Amino acid sequence: MLIWSVITLFFIFPQGFASAENNSDKVPAEKIVEERYHSVLQKWEKEGVKDASNIEVSVPSSDSISTDQQNLLPDSESKGYGDSVFYWHNQESISYEVNVPEEGLYELSFDYYPLSNKVIPIEGAILVNGEFPFYESRRIVFPSEWKNEQDVFEKDRFGNDVIPQQTTVNKWSRAKAEDASQLQPAPLKYFLKQGKNTIELSNLRGEMLVGKLSVTSVSELLAYEEYIEVNKGHKQVKELIVNEAETNYTKNSSYIRPFASTDPSAVPSDPKYLLLNTVGGDSWATSGQEVNWNIKVDKDGFYQLTFKVQQNKKTGAPVFRKVSIDGEIPFSEVASYTFEFNKKWSNVTLSNDKGEPYLFYLTKGEHTIGLEADASPIERVAYTTNEVMKEIEELSLSIKKLTGNQTNQSRGWKISEYIPDIEDRVNQWAKTLEEESKYLKGLGDPEKDSSEIVSLQLAVQKLKKLSEKPDEIPNRMTELSEGSSSVAQLLGNLLVELPKQPLLVDRFYLHGEQELPAAAIGFLEKTWNGLERFALSFTSGNYTVDNRDDETIEVWMNRPRQYVEQIQNLADRTFTPETGIPVKFSLMPDESKLVLSSAANKQPDVALGISNWLPYELSIRGAAVDLHQFEDFEAYSKQFSPGAFLPLMIEDSVYALPETQDFFVQFYRRDILDAMNLPVPDTWDDVISILPELQRFGMNYYTPISGAAGFKPFQTTAPFIYQFQGDLYEKDGMRTAIGSEEALEGIQFMADLNTIYSLPLQVPNFYNHFRYATMPIGVSSFTTYVQLTSAAPEIAGWWDITPQPGNKQEDGTVERWATGSGQSAMIFKGTKDKEKSWELLKWWMDTETQTEFASSLQTLYGPEYMWNTANLEAFNQLPWPEEHKETILKQWEYLQEVPKTPGAYMVERELSNIWNRIVFDGENTRSAVDDSIIAIDREITRKMEEFGYMKNGKMVKPYPIPTIEQVKSWAGEENDKK
Repeated sequence: MLIWSVITLFFIFPQGFASAENNSDKVPAEKIVEERYHSVLQKWEKEGVKDASNIEVSVPSSDSISTDQQNLLPDSESKGYGDSVFYWHNQESISYEVNVPEEGLYELSFDYYPLSNKVIPIEGAILVNGEFPFYESRRIVFPSEWKNEQDVFEKDRFGNDVIPQQTTVNKWSRAKAEDASQLQPAPLKYFLKQGKNTIELSNLRGEMLVGKLSVTSVSELLAYEEYIEVNKGHKQVKELIVNEAETNYTKNSSYIRPFASTDPSAVPSDPKYLLLNTVGGDSWATSGQEVNWNIKVDKDGFYQLTFKVQQNKKTGAPVFRKVSIDGEIPFSEVASYTFEFNKKWSNVTLSNDKGEPYLFYLTKGEHTIGLEADASPIERVAYTTNEVMKEIEELSLSIKKLTGNQTNQSRGWKISEYIPDIEDRVNQWAKTLEEESKYLKGLGDPEKDSSEIVSLQLAVQKLKKLSEKPDEIPNRMTELSEGSSSVAQLLGNLLVELPKQPLLVDRFYLHGEQELPAAAIGFLEKTWNGLERFALSFTSGNYTVDNRDDETIEVWMNRPRQYVEQIQNLADRTFTPETGIPVKFSLMPDESKLVLSSAANKQPDVALGISNWLPYELSIRGAAVDLHQFEDFEAYSKQFSPGAFLPLMIEDSVYALPETQDFFVQFYRRDILDAMNLPVPDTWDDVISILPELQRFGMNYYTPISGAAGFKPFQTTAPFIYQFQGDLYEKDGMRTAIGSEEALEGIQFMADLNTIYSLPLQVPNFYNHFRYATMPIGVSSFTTYVQLTSAAPEIAGWWDITPQPGNKQEDGTVERWATGSGQSAMIFKGTKDKEKSWELLKWWMDTETQTEFASSLQTLYGPEYMWNTANLEAFNQLPWPEEHKETILKQWEYLQEVPKTPGAYMVERELSNIWNRIVFDGENTRSAVDDSIIAIDREITRKMEEFGYMKNGKMVKPYPIPTIEQVKSWAGEENDKK
């Protein structure tokens, strides 16, 4: 993290910190973020701190201290726990006082009962004697248990298996405190002093009942020989028990799901239909994800255990699984078992390195067999890579400090005079990464290099070249720490991919010495199956735009297949039975062809998921249905943001509903801003006030205009005009209004951010800059939110969002107007039945439907499948963090999308040109705007004549620009916005 860079710079350049230190009682940077567990554990080992031995202390919730008595529930409300329990929620804490007989390292575990059925995990933080002993203690996850609603899979209208809905298994469990990233091979160890200690469990997210705290000695696994000795006297069974992996299991992650493999070697298989015949794959790749199968054996005895698997996702690299029986790892040799890369299906019998099968003792009756994805073997590589990245960032910031963050290829530097050990540092990084590359190679097939090994080798090569001419590094920062091919970027991408552990399982066997069924079918059988499947594909009709009929409402969806499948199944379960209206959803071949399809009278009845400019293009050509004609439209429109309708309107007609909605909020790194003692800005004036301190350390603030390469779209430029009370068009729509004083002020400020306040001109990827803390704060969109939520575990819990900064008015209010382009849903003029199509559209955008669809999508496919519905009430019910939803809904109060007009493209283009001329050419703002007004008005006149609003340069009829006030009037609401 960059926080270490800040600390390092304090010692290298103490004078650079003097002002900040003198002006405030800043919390020392090193106190903001604790050391990582890896480092703390090494430190304890060096200090001779030992694991405690043979000790177990339990403290019930009823004996907890400093708790709100209202949250302490009696036995009768304990969900069968048999004792008083603590209702843990809403950022509250429960504290336990523990007496231990000796100083040492202990494991902590909690009895808990999840009360939330959301995908978002229940998270807490553990403090020992008032402090976090290491960084990982700030985020402890309490997993919920999930299962398929039914193991007999339902069929869709095409005869394919449907992925079942997921439901939580409500029961008491015990969880040891573990690293949330699941990179550690064992539970976390906590140092407790002899005597009295206070352990506090603080709520971060979710709710659950908490029972007793158990403080125990560090557990040790038996070796295989010891395990056999403990269970000696039993015979090996001869029976063969076959278990299909896609059924009869529970899991600790809702989106581990059954998968339809079309490989005929998977069982069962069908050349025509998609059968859910396996489990896992990409949905079972995150370390810590676990599947537990329920089994039954008829005899006591030793069994061999064989899994039929396919591990073809990580080329050249193995994946690892913890093997458990009845929730316990039986012996150390299967605590992290290797599954080698193999493109084909294979039977993997759990065996030692000599190929001798392990024997597992089972008693007669029911048991569970579990596999847990385990990335702990690569923990050392991840830790080392992260350390090298931090050191690279420290060096980069030191260089920027010396050079003033200016790159000039014609200027030479003697950087080694200021940083004498620069060459040694770079060489040491290369040597360190080379060692990690060799270690990774030793984990897998030595004849094949995985993509992770290749990334490390490329980074080593780049570092070696940089070390040869260290004085050139200031002018070669794109190779070291900036840009898509830099060493820092290579290592950053490696840290994302390295922990992934995908594995696809078809079935598993409990057996004796007998021969098992072949894992893969023969070549001829596979070839025949492929030909049969190919022939049948011409008649399947799955989600295609063919096979029309006069009774069914045809819907084209501009979404991936899994979205179409979900909504078709949802409609078949609810909409059609309730209304009697049959509906067929199809994958849209290309949304840009909708205009041509309409012209050829081959359009669908309804289109979903289309860009918000398309309904306007179709409506102005008479190809879309005006939704305002429906009697219940105005009442129905209340559930959307008024500003989202503006690009979907012509005069008082509305030609689509908002389906999804983007948001532009302010993202910030709490750890960085806290360390620098910087406030979170609320206005643009606040942003300007923190820029000097950010820029002093090579950091900066991000705005969306920096993310657009050359052309700057409306979403990057229009907000500045709106926030300064300007408009893009005159009220009659015949001229642009960007020449008004308000609009000019907004344009000037938009350019000043880059020309005067030195915001970056171009940022290819804010997500990466945010992760690596070179831009710890900025305004960005839903896309960034998804990336940070699902693909930035290293900063989980250390970033947050607020409404974006705005322009403060004289009365103290803040104008935060921003665009929010999303997708839309419309009815075509050529529909066979307008009323039925409208009923379908209302059903689809209804709160209940949107909530169920969004929840199912995220539950089945993972946290990255967030659905940013435009229905405000449905959005408020999504399984997202409550505080984030509150922020987004607050920002949406300032949603003002740009209205569409026949000449809108010219306004958008010229606003981009204005910015370029001011920023790059140094042109006067008034002059640049005046030149563009001429071009814009000329084009507006031409287009208005084309569509009949003007004739011979004179207005025939006005083109009234839609306003938020107009939309709000439908619902009888007042509004102070133009």
